[in-house]
Amino acid sequence: MIPVIDFSKVDGEERAETLAQIANGCEEWGFFQLANHGIPVELLERVKKVCSACYKLRQESFTESSPVQLLNKLIEEETEGGNVKRLNDVDWEDVFVLQDDKPWPSSPPEFKETMWEYRKELRKLAERVMEAMDENLGLERGYISRAFSANGEHEPFFGTKVSHYPPCPRPDLVDGLRAHTDAGGVILLFQDDEVGGLQILKDGKWVDVQPVKHSIVINTGDQIEVLSNGRYKSVWHRVLVSPHGNRRSIASFYNPSLKATIAPATKLVASRPQEAGASYPEFVFGDYMDVYVKQKFLPKEPRFQAVAAAL
Repeated sequence: MIPVIDFSKVDGEERAETLAQIANGCEEWGFFQLANHGIPVELLERVKKVCSACYKLRQESFTESSPVQLLNKLIEEETEGGNVKRLNDVDWEDVFVLQDDKPWPSSPPEFKETMWEYRKELRKLAERVMEAMDENLGLERGYISRAFSANGEHEPFFGTKVSHYPPCPRPDLVDGLRAHTDAGGVILLFQDDEVGGLQILKDGKWVDVQPVKHSIVINTGDQIEVLSNGRYKSVWHRVLVSPHGNRRSIASFYNPSLKATIAPATKLVASRPQEAGASYPEFVFGDYMDVYVKQKFLPKEPRFQAVAAAL
């Protein structure tokens, strides 16, 4: 079971225990869930409603999309006696991204207001989580946030990916989202509380991220692994599809500015044995993203090597 942490206790008498749980989630799992995180349940219910309504307006276009057409073609070939292979280069996913400087869907009418309010609350939660990470790593408060903003010179990236994974007639032939690690910093996921499918790779086995109503799933991306000098892990994860149920997934990414320089925290390098030193190179996040978009579904280690070689 993925750790579930009562985040309301981080400001109370059980702060030390709660911080230890967060540290365990970052070090041993790369994923954990926050309950009692401070985002109103009423707002979360509105988010569910408007995102589901938005998908219904997009549903027809998904039925005409490339993944559906490719899968239908495979099924037809199989019916005719042909040998078929899994679709390893597409995802069974309807998706759009919300960014402050880009147009948002105008329907349903309450979508913009609801998602703007949600993103505002979620960004505050992300910053609180990063401060907990700072404290657990022995870094000064705000270290990760400042690293992401190049010491305040640039605005960190904060985007929200709204996905739906519709029922799939042949889940043995395609994944909802292929296995990958996330390129950025801290990811905050409001996942479907009824339809599962998200899995992480732990100790060589795929483990379900169990739906917990009104929780926010946190996972650490590649840049947190670098800043922590490998103490925190960015782990492989994927989404499986089902013949039944339409999985909703709303993932928000608190990432460095593309102009931010990312490197292991000096204090964490100095605390390691002298012969170990920094386990990751220093690089500009935008350069890393140039590599990531071409290698998203491949192991992360060659990405780090590629940006190091480019220096």
